[in-house]
Amino acid sequence: MAEGCWVWNLSAKRGRSEAAAAAQLWYPWTVNTLKLPFLFALSFTLAAGTLHAQTPAWQPTPGHSQVRIWPGKAPDARPFTGPETVKTDDKELVAGKPWDYVNNVSQPTLTVYAPTGKNTGAAVVVFPGGGYQILAIDLEGTEVCDWLTSEGITCVLLKYRVPGEAKLPKSGAYPKSREALEDAQRTVGLVRFHAAEWHIDPHKIGVLGFSAGGHLVAATSVHFARRLYAAVDAADKESCRPDFAVAIYPGHLSLSDDGPGLNPDIKSHISRDTPPTFLLQNEDDNIDGVNQSLVYYAALKKAGVPVEMHLYAQGGHAFGLRPTRLPVSKWPQLVETWLGTIGVISVEGSNTRSQAPGAPK
Repeated sequence: MAEGCWVWNLSAKRGRSEAAAAAQLWYPWTVNTLKLPFLFALSFTLAAGTLHAQTPAWQPTPGHSQVRIWPGKAPDARPFTGPETVKTDDKELVAGKPWDYVNNVSQPTLTVYAPTGKNTGAAVVVFPGGGYQILAIDLEGTEVCDWLTSEGITCVLLKYRVPGEAKLPKSGAYPKSREALEDAQRTVGLVRFHAAEWHIDPHKIGVLGFSAGGHLVAATSVHFARRLYAAVDAADKESCRPDFAVAIYPGHLSLSDDGPGLNPDIKSHISRDTPPTFLLQNEDDNIDGVNQSLVYYAALKKAGVPVEMHLYAQGGHAFGLRPTRLPVSKWPQLVETWLGTIGVISVEGSNTRSQAPGAPK
């Protein structure tokens, strides 16, 4: 059967090389797993330039292609901080394994991972964490997509704009910096605009993020009444409101580690229309303390927003989905069950596992 490819008219410490000049190419985006009986056309821009063998520009796994989310220059672009690079951290291991992170993302892209089993119609846009400086692209990105697609959920991995480690001007949580939230709003609209082609239910599009990406989940959940940028095409006429939200060890939500204060930007925009939300955090998280989830949970409850929160005594920060002996590593099962309770997927149809793959016996 012919492989599916789309052609859009779209206008690039957790790194890969982008040149200052970019060449626009017509490029087939192959998604083998869709096994579509027809072809789509896709127009997309690739960066050209010198690549360093030890730190090449990030590329998705074979069979997937990333595409730029903006048809031209991204809005509110900051000065170019250098070539995009990818690095591997083999010192601060997670579950005994190294992890990759991307620096200097100036050209945001999305990569679609189609379901490997029965398609539930649901889709999740994934925001890797990294303190709004880097992106933990495998630990909190591609590995998440492997899980979601195995459950029949389309995964859309967003490589949003971040400046890199210790780079100036620094990025940060909105409203300090607009770029990441603009990229998130744009991507949710794009997924909804292409829902029919991608076999997605436009009413079952959610967001999931880790750490700083968890804050981006909250920001996207409350900033949907208007976009932060002027519309550039028909995709921006679609709603950018997520239908559900999952924030895993989120940061940038609490004003302090032990006080009751919620980030005033998030607090002032929460409404009953904020989507149902799932929160998870560890009490021994010394990067983003448990209060991050507590204050957001309380504000959502007060506004009448359906919310579920899970707190664990141990597990720390930045563990992704990698299995350990700690109970928190079973959190994907909790999300699957929650998605069933809010009607996003069928509980009976979920491949809920009694034990995460590769977990210690």
